[in-house]
Amino acid sequence: MTSTTVRRTTAYWPPAGLLGRVGEADRAVLLGLGHGVAYPAGQIVIHEADTSDFALLLLGGMVKVTARAQDGREALLAVRMAGDLVGEFAGIDGQPRIGTVTACGKVAARYILRSELLACTERRPAIGLALSASVVAKLRTATGRIVDFTGCDVLGRLARILHHLAVTYGRPGRNRAELPLSQPEMATLVGAAESSVHKALRALRESGAVKTGYRRITILDLDHLARIAAEAAPPQDAAAGLARPPAGPAKHV
Repeated sequence: MTSTTVRRTTAYWPPAGLLGRVGEADRAVLLGLGHGVAYPAGQIVIHEADTSDFALLLLGGMVKVTARAQDGREALLAVRMAGDLVGEFAGIDGQPRIGTVTACGKVAARYILRSELLACTERRPAIGLALSASVVAKLRTATGRIVDFTGCDVLGRLARILHHLAVTYGRPGRNRAELPLSQPEMATLVGAAESSVHKALRALRESGAVKTGYRRITILDLDHLARIAAEAAPPQDAAAGLARPPAGPAKHV
């Protein structure tokens, strides 16, 4: 971690993130909390089960949130981008971390201690409400993923998750988006084998919805991707009434 003065790196804050949910005055307060930090690609910024209680307000770049399953495999729980607050659960309740957060590319953020975050929400009720709303949004997304897991094949799950990320973090009115995700990360995000995700990606490429590169997927036609997501067929066991949700409860950081 490098401590530095981090200036705002983007003029657009997605409305789903904490910075996009508050007005200009409250946004200025949030951007003044803590101190600026910068992380290189691949650095772990929060460790699962750690007892630290700071939160990170992301100003630029992307992080992934992972957790270890009982069999030792790594599960990708979520990705977070500029405008999001990461680590707010421990920043609110002081309990051990439930996931590991890793920088995907260079990341700029504000490092905010729990005491400062709580004091801010007490002084600025609008920020407290926005923080609660952002947590609820994450819970709703996790619930939606469970529904998708039980009602869609791999192609449908992948299309829905990619569409959700593009809509959540992309600029309004644009029909294209780029997401810095590798194919193994996409496989863990949809809960499928890499071979199944490779097949689904090939179908999406052949349809003209996306193109893929090294650790990056470019959505060429967001509307077309949305149609694929909506028309996705359920897996065979779901059609037979045998679909099961993914093992274990959803986690959040």
